[in-house]
Amino acid sequence: MQMEKVIIYQVFTRLYGNRNTTRKENGTLEENGSGKMADFTSKVLKDISQMGITHIWYTGIIRHATQTDYSKYGIPRQHPAIVKGRAGSPYAITDYYDVDPDLAVDVKQRMTEFEQLVERTHRAGLKVIIDFVPNHVARQYRSICKPRKVVDLGETDDPQKGFDPQNNFYYCPGERFSPYFDLYAGEEQPYLEEPAKATGNDHFDNAPGRNDWYETVKLNYGVDYYAGRRGCFTPIPDTWLKMTDILLFWAKKGIDGFRCDMAEMVPAEFWAYATAEVKKVYKDIVFVGEVYNPHEYRRYLQSGFDWLYDKVGMYDTMRNVICHHQSPFDISRAWQQTDDIRDHMLYFLENHDEQRIASDFFAADGNKGVPGMIASVLMQQNPFMLYAGEEYGERGMDHEGFSGNDGRTTIFDYWSVDTLCRAASKQLTPEEQQLFDIHKKTMLIARKQKAIGEGVFFDLMYVNPHLQRQYAFLRRHEKDLMLVVVNFDDVDVDIRVNIPAHAFDYLEMKEKKVVVTDLLTGEKDDMVLEKDNHVRMTIKARGGRVWKTTN
Repeated sequence: MQMEKVIIYQVFTRLYGNRNTTRKENGTLEENGSGKMADFTSKVLKDISQMGITHIWYTGIIRHATQTDYSKYGIPRQHPAIVKGRAGSPYAITDYYDVDPDLAVDVKQRMTEFEQLVERTHRAGLKVIIDFVPNHVARQYRSICKPRKVVDLGETDDPQKGFDPQNNFYYCPGERFSPYFDLYAGEEQPYLEEPAKATGNDHFDNAPGRNDWYETVKLNYGVDYYAGRRGCFTPIPDTWLKMTDILLFWAKKGIDGFRCDMAEMVPAEFWAYATAEVKKVYKDIVFVGEVYNPHEYRRYLQSGFDWLYDKVGMYDTMRNVICHHQSPFDISRAWQQTDDIRDHMLYFLENHDEQRIASDFFAADGNKGVPGMIASVLMQQNPFMLYAGEEYGERGMDHEGFSGNDGRTTIFDYWSVDTLCRAASKQLTPEEQQLFDIHKKTMLIARKQKAIGEGVFFDLMYVNPHLQRQYAFLRRHEKDLMLVVVNFDDVDVDIRVNIPAHAFDYLEMKEKKVVVTDLLTGEKDDMVLEKDNHVRMTIKARGGRVWKTTN
């Protein structure tokens, strides 16, 4: 069976289709507008598919806290003191069974519009991933859309107990919520929470600080943090059952996967239980885990995750190589750290948490990320993720409001993304179009070439110590052979790449003269394959070569 090279396209749903260019700092929904699920038309989805994308991660689908008043639709209004930004964080969930009303053309039909989005996406040949936020909820969580007989989170809690394995939250008995900030936020009445609940980033007193996730409360999966993180998992904690039911609810909508926010803050024992329950019914559904501790990778994979973020290994290394803070030889060390689980590691260069490559905080130029992108996409069989706008060199240098100018595209504010707007109206600069073209070509190579999707990988760096800012490797499947070399330098280079005898033995290559085609440019050239000899090539600054031949 042919393996598929998975390429995930992350779209921040509220921003992606928004063409309102007012972009007023701290602007309201009426002033700055919002993208809709309906913006993902059949044509838009077809275009995304033709980029080589296999999965779309629609970020921010489930209803979350917002300062926008939707009370006329029966949606509870959130107190602004505990909402970050006008639009609010999509990771402060207010109802696990509802859809964000900002995303709907007709708020009353928001779930139907989501179901139609799933159908359109599938018709375009794409798979659907949505967020599952398991560790914390908004401080004013209350489900109005839960199925009958579902008991709401916290409804049966005993708030006089700081911890109880059958409570859904952690409490500070006898203490009122007293954070660092004003609890009025312009309202006549202050936000009141008594007893205070523990805050989402494992802050277990009543006074979270500025850098805490103060707008959220921590969910209780039976871990007693007051007794040294002791697990109390028998009988099964109530939160396990409720959260598994939520996963099954969304799986029934026909989605293909969950991206699980801060998965390592939730015990692996829960994931082992929940993923098994979901996969009993939906065997092909995938779980993507945001896990940052490499020492936990294998435990969470054993607990049912299919793919994990490779953040502190490959992402951090690739970022530093792009910025000339580390050597490309460190890329070899990065993949070696996870070689036994390589097919499960998700590579990326941007997402909603990270700074844009083209931002002043990263490389200040999207083109500088090209060699890292080519290497990340082509070096292994594992999945790759692209964040919408990355392919155009989106800078993320806006003063949006709560987000501030931090090199990230906001997740808290009503806004529109400059490059996405101009791409939709065919007003990209030649440089942006060229950047898009190289992304598309690379992803299509990954999708179409069996040497990438199914082939063996051979790192050439150990026999090329003379390479300064280049990274080289081979890919092989049956008679197809590919030599990939990328150049992180800011100048064109003319280099030799050594190919050792071991590569010929390991990949079962033959010594001979061959014609190679550069899959990025279509250029053809001659190459002599000889054990312990080298091939020469020129590579443009911040570019790459993807030579393919039959051997």
